[in-house]
Amino acid sequence: MIESVPNFSEGRDESKVRAIVDAIAAVPGVKILGWESDVDHNRSVVTFAGAPDDVMEGAIRGAGKAAEVIDLNRHQGVHPRVGAADVIPFVPLEGSTMEQCVDVAHRAGEEIWRRFGIPVYFYEFAARRENRKRLERVRRSGFDGAPPDIGDIAAHPTAGASVMGARGFLIAYNVNLATTDADIARQIATKIRESSGGFRFVKAMGLYLPSRDCAQVSMNLTNFAEIPMEQVYQAIAKEAAALGTAIRSSQLIGLIPQRAFDCAPEFFHHADNFSAARIIETQLKS
Repeated sequence: MIESVPNFSEGRDESKVRAIVDAIAAVPGVKILGWESDVDHNRSVVTFAGAPDDVMEGAIRGAGKAAEVIDLNRHQGVHPRVGAADVIPFVPLEGSTMEQCVDVAHRAGEEIWRRFGIPVYFYEFAARRENRKRLERVRRSGFDGAPPDIGDIAAHPTAGASVMGARGFLIAYNVNLATTDADIARQIATKIRESSGGFRFVKAMGLYLPSRDCAQVSMNLTNFAEIPMEQVYQAIAKEAAALGTAIRSSQLIGLIPQRAFDCAPEFFHHADNFSAARIIETQLKS
């Protein structure tokens, strides 16, 4: 069994998101574990699991439906994106391997190009170029300047491109601040992220959320076993206080493995939307 957690560039029109989820769920053998949307990011995350070939087909159909209902030319949102089916990672669960997920990513990429004419860039363990291992190096304006890994165009005219990969568990966690100043969020993000000398395996950016009228530090934690997650949270609180504000709330995006919760239960209990239903093993048993 493997998991996929695609991110789609639509978080405001629920009918479009449901159409994408339904397309994935229609594949026999696929189990939808959860999905959620954010209006400011204008982005939805769907989590599903199953046998490798079933999950691959679910991801392909989800990408095709996203291309049908999303026009990136009309997209507005605070989160960086390059495609309607923006990022499609495959994650090994118990009994499967990273090598299987790499194979699934590569085969899914070929099919997405063949069926829909959407070019594909590979990242993390599925990367075919060393400089494409890190997602942010691919998902930048104009991509990375090199041709896609699959396809003969840089981007589909309305659906853009898909960045596909194989990776370990990633925890997406957002901290909302008691200020509207996005510059404060950006300063905090700079302090805590690995790329500017902060915590290893932490990616972070600062944003302003119009619907909540607050600034946000949005994080991806790429190796939970090696991150002192509660220290990251307290570092954000400390930096916020030094800049004249405080943490207002925090949210977990998507699901987490039981092992991640066991590493830092206090960190996850800070999130106002955390419950046992956010643990992957709980969903797989339901």
